[in-house]
Amino acid sequence: MTTGQGQVTVITVSYNSEAVLPAMLSSVPSGTPVVIVDNASRDQDSLRQLAEHHSARLVALERNLGFGVACNAGAAVAETEYLLFLNPDAILRPGAIDALLDAARRHPEASGFNPRITHEDGSLHFKRRSNLLPRHEWLSRKGLSDEGVLPVLVGSAIFMSRQNFERIGGFDPNIFLYYEDDDLSLRLRRDIGPLFYVPQAEVMHAGGVSSARSVDVARIKGHHLGRSRVYASVKHGVRWGRTKALLDAILGAVSPLVLLSARKRAKEWARLSATVRSIAGRPC
Repeated sequence: MTTGQGQVTVITVSYNSEAVLPAMLSSVPSGTPVVIVDNASRDQDSLRQLAEHHSARLVALERNLGFGVACNAGAAVAETEYLLFLNPDAILRPGAIDALLDAARRHPEASGFNPRITHEDGSLHFKRRSNLLPRHEWLSRKGLSDEGVLPVLVGSAIFMSRQNFERIGGFDPNIFLYYEDDDLSLRLRRDIGPLFYVPQAEVMHAGGVSSARSVDVARIKGHHLGRSRVYASVKHGVRWGRTKALLDAILGAVSPLVLLSARKRAKEWARLSATVRSIAGRPC
């Protein structure tokens, strides 16, 4: 039994993620509550059986409402003191939850935490910067080697108390995908306290495989990337936020990489279109 048993609920959002969910669920310590929020995946029967096999609670949404709204739905049914929002293609290393709990108790001033997140090849994944923050608040390229303060949290594994999550109103439901973790981070920093990095807790994140890969999916992601950047920039008063979003979208659309990949092309052109429409205040 882990010392964190029953104190933390793992919340994960699924969208056609059945291929990666079993490994993630198997990495959760026995006795830890798990909530799977499904954004209207194709095979709900298979997902229901998977949830039953791992004693997880399944919250099935009738349509895809986006990552943040799904996280909010998961948090709404959680009963523990702490929440761990974990991507379906992530794997908890032994002792990760206990290390996060220990950090929360040692740093009551902190509003949220990131574990040590690694890629499959063992390399570290840091979110050193955000387009919503000025450059002087970015981390150096080296990131952090020891426990310390982060500018923003990586969305693939966010740990915090349920009290803090509810205090800031959870994820912004107006953000369907992208920048939801940046927006959450900035509100946590502003209203509660600093964000902390906990290297003693490790999570391996495969990245990019939590949902299907196709031209249509790439187009949807590009659309929300453009829309969310403009929305979040305006919300947080980023200087020249609209202009910077447009310039980045143009650079992405004319990149030579779009000639080599149909998925890349679909994503970048959808991003540019959504950026232009959002700046113009047109529905998108």
